[in-house]
Amino acid sequence: MRIRAFQGLVPRADLASELASPPYDVLDTAEARQIIAAQPHSFLRAVRAEATMPEGVDPYSGEVYEQSRKNFVRMQEEGELVREASPQIYLYRQVMGDHAQTGITAVCHADEYASGLIRKHEKTRPEKEDDRVRLNTALSAHIEPVFLAFESTPQIDALMKAAAASAPLFDFTAPDGVQHTMWRMPDSAAVTAAFASVPHSYIADGHHRSAGAARVGLARREANPGHTGEEDYNWFPAVLFPQDQLKILPYNRLVTDLNGLHPEEFLVRVSHVCRLQPSAPPSPAKPGHVSMYLGGNWLGLEFDVPAGADPVSRLDVSLLQDNILAPILGIDDPRTSKRIDFVGGIRGTDHLRAQVDAKRAAVAFSMHPVTMRQLMDIADAGQIMPPKSTWFEPKLRSGLFIHTF
Repeated sequence: MRIRAFQGLVPRADLASELASPPYDVLDTAEARQIIAAQPHSFLRAVRAEATMPEGVDPYSGEVYEQSRKNFVRMQEEGELVREASPQIYLYRQVMGDHAQTGITAVCHADEYASGLIRKHEKTRPEKEDDRVRLNTALSAHIEPVFLAFESTPQIDALMKAAAASAPLFDFTAPDGVQHTMWRMPDSAAVTAAFASVPHSYIADGHHRSAGAARVGLARREANPGHTGEEDYNWFPAVLFPQDQLKILPYNRLVTDLNGLHPEEFLVRVSHVCRLQPSAPPSPAKPGHVSMYLGGNWLGLEFDVPAGADPVSRLDVSLLQDNILAPILGIDDPRTSKRIDFVGGIRGTDHLRAQVDAKRAAVAFSMHPVTMRQLMDIADAGQIMPPKSTWFEPKLRSGLFIHTF
């Protein structure tokens, strides 16, 4: 892996807790408006600029990207964001309840995304990728880091431990209860050298940000006759976490109807494709098991993995899709179907039950989380996971490390 320090923008120390915001893709416009009203310094003014504009504006319109640029410039002019005096690599720790994860924040080269050294496991949606390209271009900045995982080494672990023993740059607890602590790494050159022995990394969260950054870099190099490959537009920010520290939550499913089947008929058909248990815990205890909420009860589904199945076909979300969602419920393409909703595990199984009890869905499926090893095996094989397979928590806070080019 090729990483390097960058001379970016960081929040003014006394504003870090109020400026740092949730990432762009976990909020809608109304939620962003509420946060900005409560926290006027929120970085959402750049991330979700439509929330600072009159209601009804198209979030993908040119005026929104221009407003993002104006808000971003104003934050710098008013001293909310300040430029580091020299290039830096950072240590970033997040603590959510009893879970902690600590990663290295640096910039990665777009060529390593294109070549596959930064490995993918999801497809991107063109409209979301285009949105990131337009925003990065308007601001000449990458304003949210990509979430990467890697297999750490003793040398990197030692450098991280040493940095965490020093005084932090920021240390605050966000409104959602997650603690965020950041340090400047005392020896950026040593970190850069240590990562030269890391063969590759994996995108945990941020496929659209990575793809958008690579496209912006390609456009800038095509417009630059003197391109060398070292210009800032070739690099994008990422937080690289040791893979064994990461926590994946399930990505659950809600289906609006039973595809014209009566509940009894649906259960009979389900019993033909898996072992159906009359009761089950709301959260399945192990892979190969799915908990289904129907008619006021949690039922257990146990699937057999086909002999010779590839890493994707072995996933619980694939077993559910291939055995029940497509053939019984008629959801052939979960990426485009309007009859299925995906619910991040952070919302819990009570949310699934409430949606079905309120008749906003006909059936809910509670999944066992994918493991990091499964994700890495799929990425290593060059395969793509089904949509909405992983939900990582805690999310990276936006506005703490900003890379300009």
